[in-house]
Amino acid sequence: MRGRWDSLPRATGEGRGGGPSRRGQAGHPGRTPASAPPPAGEGDDRITTPIRTEEDAAEATLRPQTLADFTGQQGLRENLAIFIQAARTRGEALDHVLLHGPPGLGKTTLAQIVARELGVGFRATSGPILQRAGDLAAILTNLQPRDVLFVDEIHRLQPALEETLYPAMEDFQLDLIIGEGPAARTVRIDLPPFTLIGATTRSGLLAQPLRDRFGIPLRLQFYTPEELLRIVTRGAQKLGFALSEEGAWEVARRSRGTPRIAGRLLRRVRDFASVSGIPADRRMVDDALNRLEVDAKGLDAMDRRYLRRIAVHHNGGPVGVETLAAALAESRDTLEDVIEPYLIQEGLVLRTPRGRVLGVPGWQHLGLTPPAGFAIQPDLLSGGEP
Repeated sequence: MRGRWDSLPRATGEGRGGGPSRRGQAGHPGRTPASAPPPAGEGDDRITTPIRTEEDAAEATLRPQTLADFTGQQGLRENLAIFIQAARTRGEALDHVLLHGPPGLGKTTLAQIVARELGVGFRATSGPILQRAGDLAAILTNLQPRDVLFVDEIHRLQPALEETLYPAMEDFQLDLIIGEGPAARTVRIDLPPFTLIGATTRSGLLAQPLRDRFGIPLRLQFYTPEELLRIVTRGAQKLGFALSEEGAWEVARRSRGTPRIAGRLLRRVRDFASVSGIPADRRMVDDALNRLEVDAKGLDAMDRRYLRRIAVHHNGGPVGVETLAAALAESRDTLEDVIEPYLIQEGLVLRTPRGRVLGVPGWQHLGLTPPAGFAIQPDLLSGGEP
């Protein structure tokens, strides 16, 4: 079977997950200046990155259109359905919603579904795009009653815009300053009742007053392999791609609990299948994903570099995240937001007050034996993080 792949190009070495630091904005430690938002997916060519890339524009065709079609997040879906039904019954705008959790889990999809279920208009923007109060005012004043305004990466809003949002969210009024100097005056504009849905991967960076104004905070969790199997199967049907159940399971269990990654792997497997003419069974899918350097646990070359760095160069840890970032030529934010969440979720890496420590599953995955005397001390697993 290997010979039939010879005409296809091999995947190149290790991808890198770049991205700008979210630290250094005056007054809000840990924020990126909104004046320099990175293009989607720039600097991160890893196929297993949960960050949206230009290629993921095709995922819109795979997105569910209703809550009933949405797979996973059962408790969240059931509560959200109740809130939506209550708002429709009363003829009121839904309370403001905050969707937070790792990237690629369906925050944007859920926001679109909420507007569709409410039967109202949907406007979308993102925190880095909004530069001035006038930009925000133009969007708010053009909303119709009960419309949904979706703000992605809301944690990257400029502080001045957050202050503008407070009365808009609470009282549906917009305070604007017109003019300058002694001639300046404040104008209050009444807004129609609307629903603000904010999405963020880092809810801890939201200012407390802004976070408190969201009446419905919802956290999205990683998906189970069984949930991803249903997502992959439905996606293959929508793409008109004949994928066996065993092949779908192989894609699902390597998708790191993230539907966006599942869709990306599914499209790449379809490419291999269409070029080679080999039926998309488990063996074919396994071979295709191995060529993409995605192993049986969903880890790619960059993940393995990270684990091996801790194991080989730091004897399993503890090692500080800044040291790892310098050694791997990545930003700290990339490690914390893109690489580490899944590794920590699976117990491959542990965060401790003294640094990162390789967990027992991490040693097992690398096929290495911990050095003599290596042990995870109980005191390392309590307290804060470095």
